[in-house]
Amino acid sequence: MSVSTLGVDLAKTSFSIHGVDARGKVQLRKNLNRSKLLDCIANLPPCLIGLEACSGAHYWAREFQKQGHQVRIMAPKYVIPYRTGAKNDGNDADAICEAVSRPRTRFVPTKSAEQQAVLAAHRIRKGWVKERTALINQIRGLMAEFGIVIAQGRWSLQRELPRILEDAENELPTIARALLHECYEHLQVLNQRIDDLERCFDIVAEHSETVQRLMTIPGVGAQTATAIVASVGKGQQFDKARDFAAWLGLVPRQYTTGGKPRLGRITKRGDTYLRTLLVHGTRAVLARVADKQDRLSEWSKGVIERRGYKRATVALAAKNARIIWAMLRSGKEYEAFAV
Repeated sequence: MSVSTLGVDLAKTSFSIHGVDARGKVQLRKNLNRSKLLDCIANLPPCLIGLEACSGAHYWAREFQKQGHQVRIMAPKYVIPYRTGAKNDGNDADAICEAVSRPRTRFVPTKSAEQQAVLAAHRIRKGWVKERTALINQIRGLMAEFGIVIAQGRWSLQRELPRILEDAENELPTIARALLHECYEHLQVLNQRIDDLERCFDIVAEHSETVQRLMTIPGVGAQTATAIVASVGKGQQFDKARDFAAWLGLVPRQYTTGGKPRLGRITKRGDTYLRTLLVHGTRAVLARVADKQDRLSEWSKGVIERRGYKRATVALAAKNARIIWAMLRSGKEYEAFAV
């Protein structure tokens, strides 16, 4: 069977494959269950395999690569224009097969199992932080029903809630007091789990020279550095630093027509989690630039004076993104006075 390009529509248990030869003639088109997919791919000669970026895509890419195939993962938005007819698994596989051979399609580098494990830790922490925030808001709402209001901030609630539960004169009903006590204990458990994961990031940083180099950039800590290295590796998928900043959504949105460029707010495209980490890191840097005289601090103060604090925060985040890309590609150390 002379298959040169293969499109695989991934799912949980049912998979569709569509293969063509060098002339584009269909040579293979079938549906398979999960247990038969690897055997079918193993019986094919080495070829180009296209996958949509989805749950399990990186696992299957690694498995197909072990069998000698070239695998490319792409975002679904690059597949949709090539789908003809109704949306079904067979037509999706056909569209993937066509999109993977197009020169303008952009691909996602295959992540290693170690990279996915680090990203899993970040996703779990993000979920627990979200759960903690929801729990804190719920506790505030329940106490407000009984006329008890606590100052804003997580630390204020964690400090005041035990005192409120122990106060027998605040007329808090017994049932409500017991429920709030359970909520407080659950909050303590979430705090511990989040702290444990943050220590996990520190351990990963200790064993990664690349992460340690990125952590020398002002505003980049272990959490940000590990997330970036796990997400983009050495950044080979980006041709230049601006491409990386654009992928993070940190460049202005452009609307140009008739030769007149118009730049607006940042696009906010790409990975929201990484962008958030970079922006929060630069906020911590800008909070301490007032008394500093180094070149980065002087640049930051100038942007704040000209454009305001919030724009300066995003501008410094975009600058850090470009510096990160340059360090990943070159392997060089951060130079504080070269920014």
